[in-house]
Amino acid sequence: MTYVIGIDIGTSSLKSIVVNKNGDVVDSYSVSYHTLHPKSGYSEMNPDIWYDATIESLKHLLNKYAQKEITGISFSGQMHGLVVIDQAGAVIRPAILWNDTRTSNEVDEIKNKLGLDALLKFTQNTVLEGFTLPKLMWLKNNEIDNYNKIHKFMLPKDYIVYKLTGNIFTEPSDAAGTIMFSVKEENWSTELLNSLDIDASICPDIIASHEKSGQLTDDVKKALNIDWDINIYQGGADNACGALGSGITDEQKQLVSIGTSGVALSIENNTDYENDGNVHYFNHCMPDQKYIMGVTLSAGYSLEWLKQLLDPDADFAAFLKTISDSDVGSNGLMYTPYLLGERTPHNDAAVRGSFIGLDANTTQLDMKRSVIEGITYSINESIQIMKNNGINIKEIVSIGGGAKNQEWLQIQADVFDAAITTRTEEQGPAYGAAMLAAMGEAWFDTFNEMSQSWITYNQKVSPIEENSKSYHNLFDIYKTIYDATQPVTQKLSKFK
Repeated sequence: MTYVIGIDIGTSSLKSIVVNKNGDVVDSYSVSYHTLHPKSGYSEMNPDIWYDATIESLKHLLNKYAQKEITGISFSGQMHGLVVIDQAGAVIRPAILWNDTRTSNEVDEIKNKLGLDALLKFTQNTVLEGFTLPKLMWLKNNEIDNYNKIHKFMLPKDYIVYKLTGNIFTEPSDAAGTIMFSVKEENWSTELLNSLDIDASICPDIIASHEKSGQLTDDVKKALNIDWDINIYQGGADNACGALGSGITDEQKQLVSIGTSGVALSIENNTDYENDGNVHYFNHCMPDQKYIMGVTLSAGYSLEWLKQLLDPDADFAAFLKTISDSDVGSNGLMYTPYLLGERTPHNDAAVRGSFIGLDANTTQLDMKRSVIEGITYSINESIQIMKNNGINIKEIVSIGGGAKNQEWLQIQADVFDAAITTRTEEQGPAYGAAMLAAMGEAWFDTFNEMSQSWITYNQKVSPIEENSKSYHNLFDIYKTIYDATQPVTQKLSKFK
């Protein structure tokens, strides 16, 4: 039997899975780690922590299999993170991660220098604090010595590929999230780079997501105690890999992924599509495919925050067990999940969340349900943008924490007014990474063929008409809260 390994480099852990030619996950291994927050708004990590976790995982998994049974490895990685190395290949400073928000001044600088129209022309996206470009500009403005040492910048997964193979590449799905990449032309935007006085030579070369990056170096094989070659494939951005691993390969299905952040994603292959900046427009990890995506910054993070306040020792299944005891609308309580600001559709790093409608009869169950409903309303704002763009949303594949609770699945179906289905064996973005390795190994001729062979779904959860009508009215109320509370949270921020 021959196998491939898919590795997902997440924010708080690295997950590796072993997949056979039937698409079955036969083994897995996870390593947890912690992000550093040296200052308020900062989020950093030594990228060698990811590499050490990769080596630990591969040691554990490879020792279980006979020589040459595992032939290919590919990666999914958290998007937008900035890793910089010098001419000797050494890491210059800790990686700046996707959820780092120190770059507000740089975002303003980029917008003032280029303007929204030019940004959309060059990259088909606007710029936000979490993206790679303002991080690079922050280095230029605040750590000029480090900036001048840069030989190449990379995204998190690309650094691991470099450490394993000695070769420096990236691919379109992660490059798109840097906001230095032309999504339609699929190359680095030299116009943008020149406008901001960034040397294009620090950008890695682009290859396809399922293209071979190299093989394990002799030093890595020695560290892993193996003596055979393993092919390394470049991999993809976590959202793209999550979509691929959920069977989102055409316009027929959409994806909702609820992890730390929340994502709504749909394939958009209309060559005339022009993004207005309200959503992200990125390259898929499949050739010649693109998608639009909306993001809720504090999705599962909101629920984790509430659990830490109310019942820190409970697991999530127990914490959410009785949310159905609170009715649709959470007894008149509404929550906005703006703990870290918000992406879609507001693109506002400064706004903060709120509970609206608290009274003497509010219970913990109402608060739990209102947080779940608020997360779902926020994701629905992205769903509505997709519908307004002419996407016929009838069936959504839900993955992540939101797919693990039956009541939440029903809430999603009712709020989105669409059938919700889940994967029979969800493994998240790591499974998409394994699919990229399988395509690199030529196990299938096309991605659609592989998807049809490997991916199966559970029974659909259909919307309840009466609930959908109520949620339609509640959603209209939810949409008014941002404008009403944004000035207040701005003023309150001065007291922090």
